[in-house]
Amino acid sequence: MIGFKKHRGLKRYYKNLITKIDPDEISKLAVDNPKPWFKSQHLHFDIRGYGNNSFKRRKLHLEKLFRHFEFLVEITKNSKAGFQLYAVLCDYHSRSDALFLHTPNPENNQFPFKVSDLQQATTLTNKSLNEYVDHLNGYQIRYGNAGEAFCLLFKENVGEPFW
Repeated sequence: MIGFKKHRGLKRYYKNLITKIDPDEISKLAVDNPKPWFKSQHLHFDIRGYGNNSFKRRKLHLEKLFRHFEFLVEITKNSKAGFQLYAVLCDYHSRSDALFLHTPNPENNQFPFKVSDLQQATTLTNKSLNEYVDHLNGYQIRYGNAGEAFCLLFKENVGEPFW
């Protein structure tokens, strides 16, 4: 089989995915910097796209994304600077799912990010993802389509509002 690469260590990879919050990933956001600014800084949790072929695998990556989301909510509670914390999930591309931290910054004036053109009715065609998103508690969800259906998730009263 030419071109097929076996991925070694997947058992350990998934075990770590389930149990760990990566301080290295969080430190990339430098949220403890006294004068931080982020231009839609984001973290991806399925860099290799393992979840593209199996929602069972994707779900583990999504759970890690939302564990990090909750961790960032706690870290940013005492932040004096304005920020927006949100996740974007794409219909079928697990590698594109990301957690974003956005603040006022000198490189653009699109802060706060507004979602007026997104809707409350789902645009997702991935039934498994749609069911997963529907069962999340405490998140506001807006849907859109930009070449592929996606959803944007955020928490009310965490950071600046989206409208």
